[in-house]
Amino acid sequence: MFILSDLYRVSIGVGNRVLTPRMKQIVKWDHPAGMKYIHFWAPLMKWSLVGAGFGDMLRPANKLSLNQSISLFATGATWSRYSMVIVPKNYMLFAVNIFLAFVGGQQVARIAHYRYTHLETPNEKEKQI
Repeated sequence: MFILSDLYRVSIGVGNRVLTPRMKQIVKWDHPAGMKYIHFWAPLMKWSLVGAGFGDMLRPANKLSLNQSISLFATGATWSRYSMVIVPKNYMLFAVNIFLAFVGGQQVARIAHYRYTHLETPNEKEKQI
C-alpha cells in the first residue's frame, strides 16, 4: 500500500537527483526550515486556514462562528510568538500566523459589531421560533 510518507520520500529523492547544487542553494533545499522538512510544509498547509478566513469575509456576520474566530486569533497570536523563539527561526510560520491572527481578529470584530448593532429583545427571539 502506497502511503503519504512513501510519496514524500520519493519526491525528496527525485529532488535530490534533479536539482542542481545552485538550485538547491536558491530554494534552501538543505536548510532546517527548507522544503525537505516539516518546518516548511506545515506552514504551507496552514495557509489554507488563512484562505478560509478570508473567504468568510464574504459571509454575513450573523452566520460566523465566534468560537472558531477566537480560536483562529488565539492560534495565530500564540504561534507567531513561538515561531520567533524556536531555532531555527521560521519566518514562513511567523507570516502565516500573523495573517491567521489578523483574519481571526477581523472576524471577531465583525461578529462583535453585528451583535452590538443588532440587539435582539426576547420578544423578537420568540417570533423567530
